[in-house]
Amino acid sequence: MQKKRQFQRALLLAAFLFFIFGFLTWVNGTLIAFFKKTFELNHFNSYLVTFAYYLSYTLMAIPSSMVLKKIGFKNGMSTGLLIMALGCGLFIPAAKLASYPIFLVGLFTTGIGLTLLQTAINPYVTLMGPHESGAKRISFMGFSNKIGGIIGQLVLGSILLHGATNIVQQDELNKIIFPYLIITTLFVVMSFILRKNNWFPEIEEEKEEHKTLSTHNDKKNVFQFPNLVLGVIALFCAGATEVMAIDSIINYGMSLGFPETRAKLFGSFTLIAMIMGYLSGMILIPKYIKQEKLLKYGAITGSILAILVIYSHSSVSVFMVSLLGFVNALFWPAIWPLALEGLGRFVKIGSALLIMSVVAGAVVPLLYGLIADTIDSTQKAYWILIPCYLFIAYYGYFGYKIKSWDKQNPWE
Repeated sequence: MQKKRQFQRALLLAAFLFFIFGFLTWVNGTLIAFFKKTFELNHFNSYLVTFAYYLSYTLMAIPSSMVLKKIGFKNGMSTGLLIMALGCGLFIPAAKLASYPIFLVGLFTTGIGLTLLQTAINPYVTLMGPHESGAKRISFMGFSNKIGGIIGQLVLGSILLHGATNIVQQDELNKIIFPYLIITTLFVVMSFILRKNNWFPEIEEEKEEHKTLSTHNDKKNVFQFPNLVLGVIALFCAGATEVMAIDSIINYGMSLGFPETRAKLFGSFTLIAMIMGYLSGMILIPKYIKQEKLLKYGAITGSILAILVIYSHSSVSVFMVSLLGFVNALFWPAIWPLALEGLGRFVKIGSALLIMSVVAGAVVPLLYGLIADTIDSTQKAYWILIPCYLFIAYYGYFGYKIKSWDKQNPWE
């Protein structure tokens, strides 16, 4: 009973951390629009915001797993918060110097801290309870994350996308200093408190290994698990659709002629749709529907919505982008448990590979911006989402079931 209460408390604290992550992560859409306006950037250069932020996931995920092996989940979370504080702190000199490159360095540094934190906390939440309810726990984390994102977009959107001009002005950049000073201080305090308190009991990983390795004692490395490898690709696609629906929608709305005062709210609409998706997952999984079924149905629905985004009138198109948030919310919680199933002692490195897939947030928006600049259409550039949804559907139907690369016996 005491152990159960410990994990319930840990789950609530993890949800609070996800709230903070969401507040910071999902303001990228606001920052893209703010920097594009303030520094007079084209679409491609404005999406360097997401490139810098998410690139760190690929570069630092495996080193993060090595760090976690040495210092454990709790200290890994604390260290991650401290690095995030450093990244946010760099926004202050960046604003004073009116330097877009320093802002990008700050975003990259913040991403490094978040990579360490995510590499620790996602498997922690996944493994702290039964496998079949893993998607429900991660949905709860996602719910908290998106609530933080909505508040972040509303607060920073009101501060940054109000009265911006086309000229690089110190007054405009000074708007960013105070909120990021507060965020920096908060992360430092949280890091210290987390390190000094035993709020996150360590997962008994040895038992997990014993359970899962009995049928996989011939596995020599993590790449011998097809459900993981294909899961990494599926999570890459899921990350692409999630980041695109949230971080591109404000810029997209402004490109269609919507005023800043209205467009700044569009990201919040996507986040609200995601919250509804997470709530659906929490209610439906596993009592009414299995996580893999919700995954494939969501991917098919996403493909249809993406086509409607491309061929609808401006107002309807923006609405369809925000609706993508609902189906996108179903992917991350469902893919993690399916990809980690049966990994045993490979869980930490498997988690690192899954975290690396978040590089989609760096690559796909940048490609979207390049396509939009090249064909002069932010709407038609959304074709980039279709292959992503199709692969997620494949993983939900077949990919997660594959247990071996042996063509003769792929299901064993």
